[in-house]
Amino acid sequence: MRSLVPTAGPLRVLAVGAHPDDIEIGCGATLLHLASRAGTTLDGVVLTGSGDRVAEATGALAAFFPGAALQAHSFPDGRLPAHWDEVKDTLHELAGRLSPDVILCPKDDDAHQDHRLLGQLVPTVWRDTLILHYEIPKWDADLRPPTHYVMVPSEVARRKVKLLNDHYLSQRDREWWDDELFLGLMRLRGIECRAPYAEGFFATKVVVELR
Repeated sequence: MRSLVPTAGPLRVLAVGAHPDDIEIGCGATLLHLASRAGTTLDGVVLTGSGDRVAEATGALAAFFPGAALQAHSFPDGRLPAHWDEVKDTLHELAGRLSPDVILCPKDDDAHQDHRLLGQLVPTVWRDTLILHYEIPKWDADLRPPTHYVMVPSEVARRKVKLLNDHYLSQRDREWWDDELFLGLMRLRGIECRAPYAEGFFATKVVVELR
């Protein structure tokens, strides 16, 4: 196993989620890592949610990555495919303002239709950007072996879980929301890349430039 080390210097990162909490569940530990990288910036966007849910997401993203900006939209939860044109236009408008080095977004084969649509549309909008698709555990059982891993120290994994619990109070009564789920998936991915914990990602196209 060989590691890929990003070029030294600051990175411009864009994190895209269908719902409040998608970003932090899917790649929260990676965001905690990136937040310690000098000069790196993060923009976040979620496509659904309103009121208290958006407030939770705004506070959560700032806790995971101080200084991050969140743009929230209010498309109906569970109905993003019915708003294909508007979602596509929203992403293109965002691309007109942001030229990130890395984009974090849901998988293009995610079992949830809102996640899946974003996973399919993001690469069509940012065609020359490294896109890493994160995974979200769910009842639908759509997990598969990742193509890429971000190794996560134990303290970072536990901080991710603490911040999720601290900021998403509206979700803590859900049957699937618990420390064992979040730590368990990161532990499994850690075993797969010989680390204490890890977050898994999927890349459908990576261009390697040899100099």
